[in-house]
Amino acid sequence: MSGEDVESSLSLESLHPCRQFTIAEIQLVTDNFDESLVIGRGGFGKVYRGTITNGVTRLDVAVKRLDTTSNQGALEFWTEVKMLSQLRHCHLVSLIGYCNDMQEMALVYEFMPRGTLEDHLHKLRAPLTWIRRLKICIGAARGLDYLHTGTGIKHGVIHRDVKSSNILLDDTWAAKISDFGLSKIGPINQSDSGVNTLVKGTFGYLDPDYYQTGRLTRKSDVYAFGVVLFEVLCEKRAVDRSLDEDQWGLACWLAVGCLHSHPKQRPTMSQVVVALERILALQVKEDDKIQAQGMTTFGKRMSTFVFPSNRKNSVGVESLKPLELYLSTVQDENQLLRRFHFEAIEVATEKFSESNKICDEGYGCLYKGRLQNGHDVTVLSPYWDFMKDKELVINQVSVLVKLKHKNLIELIGYCIEKEKRVYLVYNCAPQATLDCIMGDPRCTLLNWNKRYKILLGIARELVYLHKQAPDPIIHGDVKPENIVLDERFYPNLSNFGLASQIEETDRTRVDRVCGNRGNIAPELVLRSCLSAKADVYSFGITVLETITGRKVSEMYQFVE
Repeated sequence: MSGEDVESSLSLESLHPCRQFTIAEIQLVTDNFDESLVIGRGGFGKVYRGTITNGVTRLDVAVKRLDTTSNQGALEFWTEVKMLSQLRHCHLVSLIGYCNDMQEMALVYEFMPRGTLEDHLHKLRAPLTWIRRLKICIGAARGLDYLHTGTGIKHGVIHRDVKSSNILLDDTWAAKISDFGLSKIGPINQSDSGVNTLVKGTFGYLDPDYYQTGRLTRKSDVYAFGVVLFEVLCEKRAVDRSLDEDQWGLACWLAVGCLHSHPKQRPTMSQVVVALERILALQVKEDDKIQAQGMTTFGKRMSTFVFPSNRKNSVGVESLKPLELYLSTVQDENQLLRRFHFEAIEVATEKFSESNKICDEGYGCLYKGRLQNGHDVTVLSPYWDFMKDKELVINQVSVLVKLKHKNLIELIGYCIEKEKRVYLVYNCAPQATLDCIMGDPRCTLLNWNKRYKILLGIARELVYLHKQAPDPIIHGDVKPENIVLDERFYPNLSNFGLASQIEETDRTRVDRVCGNRGNIAPELVLRSCLSAKADVYSFGITVLETITGRKVSEMYQFVE
């Protein structure tokens, strides 16, 4: 179809006023396409900055000139003219006019002084506050919603090429959707309906369903916008060919791999560590200004003690006497566990004051404290008498006395009060748990370097538990509430009350499923099947919660 045929079919006379420029006018505006005025390049061609006059008014504009070598042409040109002549919205770029003269095609838009979102994320490295990022994303989403719902127009529009480079920013940082050359008209109020078309767009943002079937729907735009959201969160490109081939696509490897519904398809924690270390290497290069600007599955409980010499041995737990005997003789590497008097830990925690409370665990509350010798500790205070949840205490002790890792909370002692309650004392100086501070919208406490390092530390700890520990175990309760942070935001994994030993088959059956909604691996819910990959799934959820600052339970409520 020729340009004239396309132009005729669009009935330009019925569109909003749109000025038609001659090539001489365009050359005047761009100083005869002076290279020093080039402000961008795309699949259509180069974009030049210029100024037009309308009477006494001068207006800065961006002129996009069709390159003769471009794989785009008259069809995309007239599609853009038609779309932007019909559409008017504060979050869509405004088309001022066009030129179709002497085999030259050019589009004239309002000038966006702050460039593209892509520029700020990947090129300029200019710090964007998280409030500003949110506003940009919200503005772009509103522009897409206007296109999809057909408000004020006869038909809905599928953009077909949503990406960060097609989100422009004006002088107030308002987002404007641009580049409608690949757009398609679609029916309104039918979200799942679409059009069959040749697959076009940008790799990394392409909806897999559209790519496989050729069926373009509004949900294809939604998918691409989801990639943009990840891009904004991570400041990582949608496609990064500097990484291994299977990790080029941001949408394919960021956390989603950990959440695969088939356990065998999830990565191992070793693979997760490698991926996180790559991210960390990229992140540490970032300007520290970003910090200031800011951006229970849980397994089978052990019903026996596990002695260091023989994990098959067991001790009855009908009273505290066997536990007391065990605690008084079990060794923590080179020393016995210390028995504390209740008065000592009461003083250390200021009588378990609310100001010293860190968080709630399955067995009790964690409190920070300071012993009389100045040593900082963490005390796990039970909710109730030992007999009501004895297995949780047994797991905590039998697991922690055998494990040593820098990202593992260290058990140093215990306290038995009136033969009813068992308090556990850990060697760390806690400030908070990850879930208490990860939701800070300005990232004033946890910048992205710190978040990555926290996740990397926990990933390394899970590798140790799954593969390197004397008796490998499944933690069974990986979540932000169980990640304790010290004053340097160094992470320690805590709460081993639901831990399970890894069997030779790397899977076991559980009698009941415990845990937070949304954190539980699907195979555990559906088949009561527990493996190390259940920890991987929970870690994937933790990654999502950490980068979004939202609990998965809140996301469920939002959907409903």
